[in-house]
Amino acid sequence: MEFNKQFEELLLITAQHGSSDLHLSPGHYPTIRVDGRLVPLTDFPVLDTENLNNLLLSILSDDRKARLSNEKDIDFGYEILNKARFRSNIYHTRNGLAGAFRLILDQIRTIDELNMPPIVKHFSKLAQGFILVVGPNGHGKSTTLAALVDQINHERSEKIITVEDPIEYIFTPDKSIIDQRELGSDFVSFQSAIRATVRENVNVIMVGELRDYETISSAVTVAETGHLVLASLHTNNAAQTIERMVDSFPPAQQSQIISQLSNTISGIISQRLVPRLNGGLIPAVEILIADSGVRTIIREKKFQQLNLAIETGAEKGMMTLNRSLSDLVARKEISMEQAEFYSLNKNELRQIVSG
Repeated sequence: MEFNKQFEELLLITAQHGSSDLHLSPGHYPTIRVDGRLVPLTDFPVLDTENLNNLLLSILSDDRKARLSNEKDIDFGYEILNKARFRSNIYHTRNGLAGAFRLILDQIRTIDELNMPPIVKHFSKLAQGFILVVGPNGHGKSTTLAALVDQINHERSEKIITVEDPIEYIFTPDKSIIDQRELGSDFVSFQSAIRATVRENVNVIMVGELRDYETISSAVTVAETGHLVLASLHTNNAAQTIERMVDSFPPAQQSQIISQLSNTISGIISQRLVPRLNGGLIPAVEILIADSGVRTIIREKKFQQLNLAIETGAEKGMMTLNRSLSDLVARKEISMEQAEFYSLNKNELRQIVSG
């Protein structure tokens, strides 16, 4: 009980300081992440292996302890006193157990509140297709997905099913019916859960993360049958996203997935959360909207040409990451130093800013 109380105190501090994450690692102070920076909580003692192991195991059920022992890491949701909810991961290290806990805000923010470009709302208007939100870990993909799903929820009467590990944002049904499903407790594999949605009379499916080619295949197939599928992926930009998805398939299946993607893809939002000059974080985004040219590029396997398609598609609402970063610099939202840090092509960025 004492360990549980100590753990919940750390989570409350994380929530009260407006932090995004709490990190518990052996040999370190408990550490929170604020506006992207790690801040050690030096009022607490350095975490030793035995106490940290006991602390982390104290919050796990017997079933989760068994999974952690077998799989060496475990994802789950954790809520404290109806005050804060966390996406949690406990994992083994050379020196013992460690944990990372991502704060999930109760209120699902709108696309406007997230400071996303207005064109992002376009994706919530679609009746069918395949929408991907991509970027590095910890850069707001889940938050953007939740904003898109909640906009549909408030604007349209649809049957929405989420397939997650773990469940993150809790949706309050408005015009739509929303069923949220979690790996382990509600389904045994992403692949089977996605395929089952067709029998569940669904309109919109949100997949927390595309982890392997079986999951990708299931998601694309469901999109191909006339559903709207939204999902996230850990990639850097649109071109890399399509290439990574295709490369995840065995060679004999790659032609089929290329054909399916060219027919179903609706758009790709790639984002980074960049520290603002006045505190907080703001997204810089690359936006691909699938038009006939984009579909041809995918069909012909010329994936790197997607960068040029985005650059020349500004009038359709497309945006390059460098253009987004340069706009934020011009508006004095972020520093040039931060813009260069997050840019994938620094020389091009400097030319845009100076031009």
